[in-house]
Amino acid sequence: MDIQRQRKLFDRQASKYEMRVRKRGRDHQWRKRLLLSAKGNILEVSVGAGTNFSYYPQGASITAVDFSPAMLEKAREAALEENIQVEFILGNVEALELPEHSFDTVVSTLSMCAYPNPDHVLRLLSKWCRNDGQILLLEHGLSTNRFLSRLQKAFDPVYKKRIGCHLNRDIMGLIEDAPVIVQREEHAVFGAVHLIWAKPQS
Repeated sequence: MDIQRQRKLFDRQASKYEMRVRKRGRDHQWRKRLLLSAKGNILEVSVGAGTNFSYYPQGASITAVDFSPAMLEKAREAALEENIQVEFILGNVEALELPEHSFDTVVSTLSMCAYPNPDHVLRLLSKWCRNDGQILLLEHGLSTNRFLSRLQKAFDPVYKKRIGCHLNRDIMGLIEDAPVIVQREEHAVFGAVHLIWAKPQS
């Protein structure tokens, strides 16, 4: 999908993402569990409406990136509500230039489904993370359940067109091929949701 069209799709969904921040659905349990490990100088890619902000430690240094101006506006509002300091960057993660090995924690939550080149993004996350840092991922993808995976594959074209992301990505396969070392992993919803604690390969 053309990046401009994808950006417009996410701009239109910004208010729905803001509602998720307040709704506190099941994904919040996963976010809280994962982000208990977040510390130091934190980079969050595809920050959306700032759903993760309430789970970061007080006083953390946070850099948040998104390519959607509407999403970043919602994220700014969320940062004010949480009374946290965040440096916001409007930009496409795949084309972003950040100093190498400059972040203690790199976070991606439910964003690998949308990138045109998720393998490239995973390499970038590893590059931006300090060698002794951590990469925290909460991602959804193709289920290990045959029936559910068939549904995901069938509905993927419609979901991509209307929502802007994929249902059928092999997230664990992408992570296995990425320059990261998985230290801990948890899976939910018939193997379609993954919580990953990792570090960059030296």
